[in-house]
Amino acid sequence: MSSPPYTARILTQISDVSASDWNGLIPQGNHPFVSHRFLLAAEESGSASAETGWIPRHIWVEDDTGTAIGAAPLYLKSHSQGEYVFDHAWADALARAGMDYYPKLQSCVPFTPATGPRLLASTELGRKAVAGAMMQACAEWDMSGVHLTFLTPEDRTTLNALGFAAREDRQFHFINRDYADFDAFLASLTSRKRKNIRKERQAAQDGVTIKRLTGDDLKDEHWDIFYRCYLDTSQRKWGRPYLNRDFFDRMQQTMRDDIILVMAFGKDGVMDGDPLAAALNYIGSDALYGRNWGCLVDKPFLHFELCYYQAIEAGLELGLPRVEAGAQGEHKLARGYEPVVTHSAHWLAHAGLMGAVEDYLVRERAAVKYNVDILADHTPFKKN
Repeated sequence: MSSPPYTARILTQISDVSASDWNGLIPQGNHPFVSHRFLLAAEESGSASAETGWIPRHIWVEDDTGTAIGAAPLYLKSHSQGEYVFDHAWADALARAGMDYYPKLQSCVPFTPATGPRLLASTELGRKAVAGAMMQACAEWDMSGVHLTFLTPEDRTTLNALGFAAREDRQFHFINRDYADFDAFLASLTSRKRKNIRKERQAAQDGVTIKRLTGDDLKDEHWDIFYRCYLDTSQRKWGRPYLNRDFFDRMQQTMRDDIILVMAFGKDGVMDGDPLAAALNYIGSDALYGRNWGCLVDKPFLHFELCYYQAIEAGLELGLPRVEAGAQGEHKLARGYEPVVTHSAHWLAHAGLMGAVEDYLVRERAAVKYNVDILADHTPFKKN
């Protein structure tokens, strides 16, 4: 049976379609990072732009009646920065063969390693149409490949059926096992780990006032402080910030109800009222997403308090199933965050490279599983 006809077009900016039309294709639930307003802020602020190596080439698919059936955020990339799934070895291999790996097509949320829908469609037909349009664009534009990262199970099933290579990695997430509050979470830990967390929290909170701000409680001055903190971290880690100040102004204007900004200030005469650190979180329908952090004063355990413990408390208060704390970080394990597998899918135009990558990914997936199994044996929870 042949598939119904559809027409795909490229959006060179997310504003080529309305927010209601784009958001109407997002699967049920609040997925803040693929929302029209988040992608618009990234583009109009210049954070995701041709100048930064993120050229928007979003996919938009309609059926023969002109009704939208699918879409996807898509970027033409001249590098692999800000993706958190590392393919530099693949690029080097193709370069040694005398061919260009860049530009490539990347379907993801810029600078955001959070799992969520990439093929924005409510049906399998729509998801296949969007993925097929990506592959067609890759061939017509002579790109090296198409990459989709931090995928949902539905998207993985579609891409696997189309011949994409499956890749796995791992992150650490806090899983809400119906805890009534933070104390109930602590009660699930071994005595030694529970005492350690209480000590860390006491040390971090000593001489400090901590505030969790959201909605209209967020003011421009809070973003000024946060951006100073963000710059400190980004300049120490990778030399330059991915996101500019204008991006966060747009977050204040359009997404402040979906944000929790955790801030620490001095008190008790020690830097009384002075800002110390800040951590930015986004609220989804099934997760709290910890994103950016920075500090202006080095205080032991303050990072753990603002990024992990405050996020757990906020997630529990909101009744969310999990907290995603971003990429990397085995140190999260001792703080109650569990190892989970993340997924990406890759289609490479060069048959030789595609074959070599598929062979490598078989071994890499086995290594990831082994790593996750080992880490899962060392969580701080009481053993049944």
